[in-house]
Amino acid sequence: MFLEPQVKKGWIEVVCGSMFSGKTEELIRRLKRAAIANQKVMIFKPLVDTRYDDQNIVSHDANVIQSVPVQEAFEIADICLHSDAEVVGIDEAQFFDLALTEVCEKLALNGKRVIVAGLDMDYLGKPFGPMPQLLAVAEYITKLHAICMVCGNLASHSFRKQAINDQIVLGAKDLYEPRCRICYHIEP
Repeated sequence: MFLEPQVKKGWIEVVCGSMFSGKTEELIRRLKRAAIANQKVMIFKPLVDTRYDDQNIVSHDANVIQSVPVQEAFEIADICLHSDAEVVGIDEAQFFDLALTEVCEKLALNGKRVIVAGLDMDYLGKPFGPMPQLLAVAEYITKLHAICMVCGNLASHSFRKQAINDQIVLGAKDLYEPRCRICYHIEP
């Protein structure tokens, strides 16, 4: 007796790291390759992320891809599970609610390739939003590093240059810089 091959095959990929490590750039690269392979792609970002563009995902290097801004993670499931999308991209995952992990698992169980990019740690060096749970359930994890602005070593921390205590503060090089573990823990 022969078994039918499984038609649906879904999984979760997480791209994480500090600010300026190339997470969004890598997400865009993977999504564009899927589109070149004629796979149907849908891309999402949190509504709160208005740093470079209200609608599109834009990397620090000004690479752009169209996206759908959403308020909550469940909106992604509502849209994707009623579409023919084969690949789902999600940027700035740390800004989403904790339901993002459940949403990604549901999408993967429904045969979607889910690619998620986000900061693994906040400016205090603590796990950020749903990222720890996503890292735990992902089949593939890519941790990217920036270059420390103080010493030139590999950077895994996002150092906030101003004394603002809110966890979520949108900014770029004006407000953050990548630092290695040692330089992060040494005050400026």
